Amino acid sequence: MRKLSYGVCAPKGFKANGVHCGIRKNKEKPDLALIVSEVDCSTACVYTQNKVKGAPILVTQKNVADGKARAIICNSGNANTCNADGEEKAFRMCELVEEYTGIKASDVVVASTGVIGQTLDVRPIEKGMRSLVDGLSNRLSRKAAHAIMTTDTQLKEKAYAFKIGDKICRIGGIAKGSGMIHPNMATMLCFITTDVNITPEMLSLALKKAVVTTFNMVSVDGDTSTNDMVTVMASGLAGNDLISEKGPAFNKVVAALNRLMTEMSKAIAKDGEGATKLIECRVYGAKGKVMARKMAKNVVSSSLVKAALFAADANWGRILCAIGYTDGNFDASKIDVDIKSKVGSIPVCKNGAGVEIDETAAHLILGEDEIQIIVNCNQGASKAVAWGCDLTYEYVRINADYRT
Repeated sequence: MRKLSYGVCAPKGFKANGVHCGIRKNKEKPDLALIVSEVDCSTACVYTQNKVKGAPILVTQKNVADGKARAIICNSGNANTCNADGEEKAFRMCELVEEYTGIKASDVVVASTGVIGQTLDVRPIEKGMRSLVDGLSNRLSRKAAHAIMTTDTQLKEKAYAFKIGDKICRIGGIAKGSGMIHPNMATMLCFITTDVNITPEMLSLALKKAVVTTFNMVSVDGDTSTNDMVTVMASGLAGNDLISEKGPAFNKVVAALNRLMTEMSKAIAKDGEGATKLIECRVYGAKGKVMARKMAKNVVSSSLVKAALFAADANWGRILCAIGYTDGNFDASKIDVDIKSKVGSIPVCKNGAGVEIDETAAHLILGEDEIQIIVNCNQGASKAVAWGCDLTYEYVRINADYRT
């Protein structure tokens, strides 16, 4: 796969833009994004597992029930969740897209992110629509990516090209996510576009397969949000033969989604609120895929592990403890653990017991901004990868001040 520029605008048929409309007080921060397609798109979504769902998700579920959409509108600064008039406001956002672009309101994916429980004022959105639509361009994915950010410190945008048969296909995405991130459906917003020609049913299947090993393997703080979803729109303009069943072409779509979503997952984990380090846990030799995934998630989700890594402390007992509360039957006395970064690697646990550690070397390894925890169960053939971040003083400050 070859890297491309312009994120969600890299595939054929898509334009995007982002503006500051006034939802957020800081005029330097854009707060309204729009992505549109020139044609009807096969569309698939996955949603947060939280039983309290934001109004935009409820409206989007209705709009994409037929597997089709042509636009995505998203605001930041207000989640439009737990409000009596939430669905009315979310649908109004869809109506505004129809008024200014001609795309039917029922063909719009709507999303919101920000503070929960505060009434969304749609007047700023109404005032901002003209400049938002007039500025649409096939080069402005980055503006849309900025407009969906909340506490993010890094923009998250990727695009790749790949081949299906003799046709060049493209896939691009933007995402936001920094806090309230925990499986399942790693909590964040991610909007993906592609020009692959594929049915809605197969696109949905491909997305669900890719989510399992990517976004569902991210944890920042153990809180599953209310508004999070991943949306994929496929314009079909690459001109490949229609993908309507499983096979080599379908597998290439899954692989492309996996590549894009893995990069997004790592970016989200590394940009966790207050984070200074990306933590990647790789589990090998587990009895089954489910067990391997649970182990990896438990390690990156452990507050004690995260705090130890913030301090560059090789407290491997916390890692083994997190592994130990994984559901399933396994022998902890066979487990090996290594810690690794770009400056080196050392074993910290062998056969479920500690080994002599060079504490100076361990501190140097854990002082890097990307850390790997490598767990070998030595009991099977399954493996998994999960991503998280360290737990810092800054995380508490950000979330103590978030609403005020």
